[in-house]
Amino acid sequence: MTTILLPPEIETPLTAEARRRGVTLERLVLDALREQFTEASEAAGQTFGATLFDRLADQIGIVNGAAEALSEQCGHPFTESLVEKQQAGRL
Repeated sequence: MTTILLPPEIETPLTAEARRRGVTLERLVLDALREQFTEASEAAGQTFGATLFDRLADQIGIVNGAAEALSEQCGHPFTESLVEKQQAGRL
């Protein structure tokens, strides 16, 4: 393991960027170094230490579908079906 002392003109913007990303300074620097110097990560397209949001960013979005708001009050039909099953002795 190696310890590196960062001069203030480097540490200050790195600390600000780490805070903006919601990661530690160490995580930010290690990820940048891995990205720059690890060929395997480039070949595999991996991002070390990426958050789940970062990894799924291309998959997250809004789906346009039916005009009916199916996700609103979805608990009510489920509850009603459970009550019906319980009353019928199937639960």
